[in-house]
Amino acid sequence: MTNYKHILLAVDFSDDFDQVISKALKLQQQNQSKLTLVHIVELPGATYTGEIPLPENFNLDQQMEDQAKERLSNLANQHQLSDHRELVEIGAPKRELVRIAEEQDVDLIIVGSHGRHGLQLLLGSTANGVLHLAPCDVLAVRVIS
Repeated sequence: MTNYKHILLAVDFSDDFDQVISKALKLQQQNQSKLTLVHIVELPGATYTGEIPLPENFNLDQQMEDQAKERLSNLANQHQLSDHRELVEIGAPKRELVRIAEEQDVDLIIVGSHGRHGLQLLLGSTANGVLHLAPCDVLAVRVIS
């Protein structure tokens, strides 16, 4: 089994995210690895041209980023995380997660998978996109509501 040195945990703030963070914390402890929590703010109404989002309202992105930073900090406090890093980025989640993994020398990305079916499965999900683009291992934790 691989000894992971740096785990990137994609945080989506869903009600059932505790299942995902539990799994991530177990793996972090087993591997004594660095942990980075990241939330990607995907702006509603944003137009994506390649990798750069062009929001309709530039003020909205700062407000959403500030709220996400506060929620991420609260999540870390709630789970009593001490040795970790928190990131909030703006853009397309799968692309941003892959970019961060490459830049931060991450060797495991953990994402929650909600098990979509039908049209949503056909269009793809963040977990599926990360799985196919990531330069490292990806763990999709099945979230059961």
